[in-house]
Amino acid sequence: MITQRPLTDWLPITKKEVTERGWDELDVVIISGDAYVDHPAFGGAVIGRIIESEGYKVGIIPQPNWKDDLRDFKKFGKPKMFFGVTSGCMDSMVNHYTANKRRRSNDAYTPGGEAGFRPDYATITYSKILKELYPDVPIVIGGVEASLRRVTHYDYWSDKLMPSILVDSKADLLVYGMGEQPLRDILRLLGKGVPFDQLNKIPQTSVLIPRDAELPHTDWKTIELSSHEKCLRDKKSYAANFKHVEQESNKLNANRIVQAAADYNIIINPPYYTMTETEIDQSFDLPYTRLPHPKYKKRGPIPAYEMIKFSINMHRGCFGGCSFCTISAHQGKFIASRSKESIMKEVDQVTQMPDFKGYISDLGGPSANMYGLKGKVQEICDRCVSPSCIHPVICSNLDTDHSSMTELYRKVDAHPKVKKAFVGSGIRYDLLVEGYNKNANDSIDEYMEQLVTRHVSGRLKVAPEHTADDTLRIMRKPSFKHFHDFKKKYDFYNKKNGLNQPLIPYFISSHPGCKEEDMANLAAETKELGFMLEQVQDFTPTPMTVATVIYYSGYHPYTMEQMYVPKTEKEKRAQHMFFFWHKKEYQQRIKDKLINKNRRDLVERLLGQRIVKDVLDKQPFVGKFHDKKNATGNKAFSKKGKFNKKGRS
Repeated sequence: MITQRPLTDWLPITKKEVTERGWDELDVVIISGDAYVDHPAFGGAVIGRIIESEGYKVGIIPQPNWKDDLRDFKKFGKPKMFFGVTSGCMDSMVNHYTANKRRRSNDAYTPGGEAGFRPDYATITYSKILKELYPDVPIVIGGVEASLRRVTHYDYWSDKLMPSILVDSKADLLVYGMGEQPLRDILRLLGKGVPFDQLNKIPQTSVLIPRDAELPHTDWKTIELSSHEKCLRDKKSYAANFKHVEQESNKLNANRIVQAAADYNIIINPPYYTMTETEIDQSFDLPYTRLPHPKYKKRGPIPAYEMIKFSINMHRGCFGGCSFCTISAHQGKFIASRSKESIMKEVDQVTQMPDFKGYISDLGGPSANMYGLKGKVQEICDRCVSPSCIHPVICSNLDTDHSSMTELYRKVDAHPKVKKAFVGSGIRYDLLVEGYNKNANDSIDEYMEQLVTRHVSGRLKVAPEHTADDTLRIMRKPSFKHFHDFKKKYDFYNKKNGLNQPLIPYFISSHPGCKEEDMANLAAETKELGFMLEQVQDFTPTPMTVATVIYYSGYHPYTMEQMYVPKTEKEKRAQHMFFFWHKKEYQQRIKDKLINKNRRDLVERLLGQRIVKDVLDKQPFVGKFHDKKNATGNKAFSKKGKFNKKGRS
């Protein structure tokens, strides 16, 4: 159990733990919005272990109280090098609020799932406090919140454009993306005596310099964005900026970006080249306990940890480039895959955990079946500017051979202490159908059968997201006809092996470009496929996505075409209700809406109710639908021409 290990196996989170190590002061202090879980899936632990591996003394202050006398921020005193600040594994506003801007009642990254242990805009709040307490100590911000807010961005929760988080936080340096590579360079340069204010040429970092100062001299070419102030005046300028931001974030040989805001220029240096197998192994092989800090034992389990504690993350990055997703903006589109040796070493560690029952909950990554996939000719990838490798078609240079994944699954399966290893993180189904993946070989069928027979935990998650081609193009997702093909293939392998494992498709309502008729079609198509959708997602505009840019500006950043966006609560509710066609309380409203739009065909497909055209022509709809019954118990047409439904089905 946790208490059987010495406390020094964890990084220190109290002054007493620092003293017990014989330390008088720390080199780096990390402030995190999450509870401290010493596991490679938690960014605070990864950063702390890297600092430790470079020979420096590091402590973590998890979820400090920002409302009292700020004693949590003071307990370690001044670090010798810098404070590292992160909101945690999520943007604090996504963590706190639903798509309807309702406050969430729980927090998966807090013991007991309790809410209220981190502030809104946590990175800004923590940094401002530190600047007040220790004005002469540099602050490095990182993690998802800092990464996705590194340029002018739309903040859905305040409904306004905000400048780079560097401006509001007053931090000295921002690390974006997965932070191992820039962090090691920061530590090594500081270790050589380089002054902190000269750390302005490190890849994958961002700094502020005075607007009238000369830009640091480098060999990088510079792209100048429209200023924050111009974006505030002109939504088109804001939209046009994003094309450059997205492309430079996903290029292997990118340019430097500069944007003016207030009295500063924000410099965003290009990202590092994709991590090599050796580099990513080095990060995952650090001496994590894989456990929450013992101090949380009496406060209850940490839900996010419970969900992943028996899982294995095999790779990073996603080349899907979906318009609503932030994965590539943070992790990049090129896949960084761990070695099989590193993965199997972690499997060994998981199987030795005291409460392990033989079941690995997930062998995956952002998209489970992207492990090991990369370009056939690296020089072509080096020149690529596309944000997606699989939309609008699968790149002819992408090697989609799934053999390596199948081999690894079988290797994990053969482990004597593993009863089952599931794939719980979802797959890209479009890579597994020949109609879309025209360069596929037989490996996709072998992978599919291995997946279906050995790695599905009762049901398989996939994300077609929509059925309307126009909306899917905006989403950068394939036509829904390919999902039909995938379902046939999935059903075939289930039947062949005597299995009955349902597919769980994920869909989004109220996405930019999506109209009410599109949602009705979605509901009808999924009904005809045998799905009754209970868990659905309303589009949430998060910083650093194409869809969010469209949501705020009304323009597509690549074409500058004006687009329809469902924004009001009424519009969102109208789209969302089509998911629930099977619930009686929604059926009358759905019928009203479809007849108003002259879509009688969808009434019949969705509700199984045939609307007789000649009756409707004689009795035109002129008002709201009544739900009153006549003396016989049947619903009837009113004399005023208001449709009351006379017992017709």
